[in-house]
Amino acid sequence: MDRATPDHPYNALTPDAVMDALWAVGLQPDGRLQSLNSFENRVYQAHLDEPVQGHRQVVVKFYRPERWTEAQLLEEHGFAQELTEAEVPVVPPLSLQGATLHRHGDFHFSVSPRRGGRRPELDDFEVLEWIGRFLARIHTVGAARPFVYRPALNAATFAHEPRDWLLQHDAVAPEVRTAWSQALGEALQIIEGHAVLRPATGDAPALATVRLHGDCHPGNVLWTPEGEPGAGPHFVDLDDARSGPAVQDLWMLLSGDRRQQTHQLSALLEGYEQFCPFDRRELALIEPLRTLRLIHYSAWIARRWDDPAFPINFPWFGSRDYWQGQVDMLVEQIEAMQEPPLNV
Repeated sequence: MDRATPDHPYNALTPDAVMDALWAVGLQPDGRLQSLNSFENRVYQAHLDEPVQGHRQVVVKFYRPERWTEAQLLEEHGFAQELTEAEVPVVPPLSLQGATLHRHGDFHFSVSPRRGGRRPELDDFEVLEWIGRFLARIHTVGAARPFVYRPALNAATFAHEPRDWLLQHDAVAPEVRTAWSQALGEALQIIEGHAVLRPATGDAPALATVRLHGDCHPGNVLWTPEGEPGAGPHFVDLDDARSGPAVQDLWMLLSGDRRQQTHQLSALLEGYEQFCPFDRRELALIEPLRTLRLIHYSAWIARRWDDPAFPINFPWFGSRDYWQGQVDMLVEQIEAMQEPPLNV
């Protein structure tokens, strides 16, 4: 693929620009600024001369231009505030000068308190049960009303549209384009023909969809050890919040072989069902959702190739070997989707 362009909007985010944005919303940065790991947005930790709402360190997030509309960003912020009011441990943006969403140059940005933590020990079933309880509380809030502006997670948004974009932009290596298209088409047939995704009948009501975290992998769950203030999990980065089945926020926390995943899922649901019922039919969606994420991931990288961070961090992307690997993984997923779901 072509290399990144030197005039990408993120190139304008110099340290001075970040400091200017903070001063513009009434904060007083002391000059210390640390870039945090984020490919999708640009995120910085800043130290303040004067604390804001009790916080001397804040995290400022500059959203990727043109990814979300202002209405969609505000809907994410509103969801975070609802969760906070329900005492769910998320990290919402601060309200500064009467707003949570701000504008500086070409960027929308927000400022949040800095919250430390480490990745959770997901081989500890008590940790998984604890996370499960809070995921249920997220979904209880998420079920109260739908998103109006943010999209749903489904085959249209995570497979058809990404596939069409990749083919229209000649992003797939020519040597394996046919094989990739055929494997993807076969996978989509299985996903869209799935019994639990068919319209409701008298005997089988449709699956519920709720507002989700959307990207609940272990890196977005920070853990504070017991005995410290705020012990337990807290959830960060609602940037991918959208509507979908509840199991979307559970399956990315599973790892290992089938037996290990079954035990992990049992622990998650042990906690989850203390607060919220879980429709066991959704377990059949784990492999279809994994397949949708696989398809969406390739388009996610390809669309951002003009961002200097992407060629540097994904140098293998776009090669024949990369796309052959995608074909092989789709074939594996086709087989996995036809196996019985995890039985918990």
